[in-house]
Formats: sequence, C-alpha cells, structure tokens
Amino acid sequence: MKMHFESTGNTDKLTLPRKIHIIGSVASGKTTLAKEMSKLLGAAHYELDNVVWKRSAEGDIRRSDKQKKVILKDIICSDSWIIEGVHTDDWIEDSLLHAELIILLDPAYGIRNIRIIKRFLRQKLNIEEANYTPSFRIFLNMFKWNRYFEHTAKPFIFSKFSAYGHKMIMAENKSDVIEFLTYIERHSGAG
Repeated sequence: MKMHFESTGNTDKLTLPRKIHIIGSVASGKTTLAKEMSKLLGAAHYELDNVVWKRSAEGDIRRSDKQKKVILKDIICSDSWIIEGVHTDDWIEDSLLHAELIILLDPAYGIRNIRIIKRFLRQKLNIEEANYTPSFRIFLNMFKWNRYFEHTAKPFIFSKFSAYGHKMIMAENKSDVIEFLTYIERHSGAG
C-alpha cells in the first residue's frame, strides 16, 4: 500500500471530509472512486471533464477558462462535493483551496495502461458508457496522456500542490482511500 497523509497533528478532531478533490491520470480509477465515495459520504460527485466540455449530441464544445471557473464556483459553494479529474490548470485552484481532502490516485503506470485497453474494449462492446465517442485515435491518445501524466503532470502536481500537503493523501487504489475514510469515521470525535 502506497499511501501518504500529512496532517496538522490534531488527531482528536478527525471528521469525515465533505469536500474532496481527486486527481489522477487517465485510467487511475478516479471516477470509480468518486462514485463509491459519493454513496459512502452522501456527497454529489462531479467530473471535471464535464466542466471543461459542454456536451451535446452534435459534439462537445470546449468551454473558456472563465466559463469553467463559474461552473466550478457553483459546485464548490455547496456543502459537500467530490470533484475528480486530471486537470491541473489554474482554473481548478478554488477547488483545491476549498477541498478538505485532496487525493492523488496513483496506481502503477502499467496498471493504468492495462485499464486503458480494457476500457476501450468494454466501450466498443457497449458494456461501458463513455462521455465521448470511443475511437482508435482517442484510444492511442490515452496512452500518450498516461505517459504525459507519469513524466510531466505528476512531478508538476507534487510541486504545485505542496501547499496543500496538510490535506493531501496519495493512494495506489480506491481500497486504500476507503480504508482511510473508514479509519477517520471510526475515530471521529475520539479524544
């Protein structure tokens, strides 16, 4: 288990987080984790890709940074939320600032590549839904995006998100995160 949590040392006031930001590469399990945490915590979950893209039957249209910030602000003004995505651009900053917990979901690079293949096959067989039309071009791009995350985005996250270390965990899989939240739930209010 690769999990890291930096706390302020005040363990007598542990509470389950109500505002969570999950970041990770393509095929890291962000959406699956967000859906499970949504059920566990009773918080709505939001995919950042659906903030970036205005979805329509005619095709997706990329929103401007200003439009994305407005939508994100509406989300983070609510009492509880789980936001997930790979995005590290400045427009997500308010989510990081207001999050009570930031999760870097980081399964091994090879595992993510295998998941990309499985996802593509499930989508082509109509076993799994997608927010986009699965094409061979997107399939190949996912490997590029995974490689980019591993070699460029992840080091950038470690650097940029260092200010949030007190509320950030890094986990290889969703089970580690659920175990962590279960620990908090068992010990919440303990003194």
